[in-house]
Amino acid sequence: MQIEFLGTGAGSPGKFRNVSSLALRLLEERNSIWLFDAGEGTQQQILRTTIKPRKIDKIFITHLHGDHIFGLPGLLSSRSFQGGNDKLTIYGPKGIRNFVLTSLKVSETKLSYFIDFVELSGGGEIFKDDKFTVYAEHLDHKIETFGYRVEERDHPGELMVDKLREDNVPSGPVYGQLKAGKTVTLPDGREINGQDYIGHAQKGRIVAILGDTRKTANSYKLAENADVLVHESTFAKDEAAMAHSYYHSTNVQAANIAKTSHVGRLLLNHISARYNGKLARELEKQAQAVFSRSKVVKDFDIIDIPFDKERE
Repeated sequence: MQIEFLGTGAGSPGKFRNVSSLALRLLEERNSIWLFDAGEGTQQQILRTTIKPRKIDKIFITHLHGDHIFGLPGLLSSRSFQGGNDKLTIYGPKGIRNFVLTSLKVSETKLSYFIDFVELSGGGEIFKDDKFTVYAEHLDHKIETFGYRVEERDHPGELMVDKLREDNVPSGPVYGQLKAGKTVTLPDGREINGQDYIGHAQKGRIVAILGDTRKTANSYKLAENADVLVHESTFAKDEAAMAHSYYHSTNVQAANIAKTSHVGRLLLNHISARYNGKLARELEKQAQAVFSRSKVVKDFDIIDIPFDKERE
């Protein structure tokens, strides 16, 4: 599981940061990629990565401001020409369906695949399969905005082969039965319980990805015990009043959420064009003073999300 940032800027494209988009790479887990937001130029950014648009089977839109959706029609169109024939699901606030279908209709764009729209009306579970559950909650912005929480199912413990060998348990089909937790009788008459030879389950990972927002109770709810929290940082520590006025957050507000919610790592994005180079590093240092595992990300940064992540 990895997060690849395709755009980390706020408002409009800049020379060093494109507008909002990130890819949750789940290639090993389910051979697919989930996209979160698709600001202008997202498909141009994808061309500079190894991401294949046909692998994108879910797109989660946080809100309908242009810097989060203007790249969506072009990306959907190009996906048709790049082998993307499988169904695509788009989640987002009410209006996302009308925006996409109107753009495609006016441009006379024909897609080779079906789009399933899930327009969100409230918080709670919005997707679940045998590997992942996704939750959405309202945030506090000028227009309806959502944050998302992706929870991976726990991985079952591995069969302790070394212990089986130490106990002189012969290999073969019996190993499969023991891995399933069954009790089996060996040829020498011994009866052994598979549960005694299975390691501890590996806890699934949690990723929280928030849209533009003021600090709000749902920010903490989405972030609780997450391995990674992706949070906007449009303003700096001393600009809290301005952040509130513009329905955004500061770097330190995001760091406090990460600290209070026992997050593993905080990734700050949606950076104003005013903060570049040295000033961007200062944003990071201010956040790290509150929560040491904070990082201001850049376009094309790839962040691994390992198991058993170190926490503060």
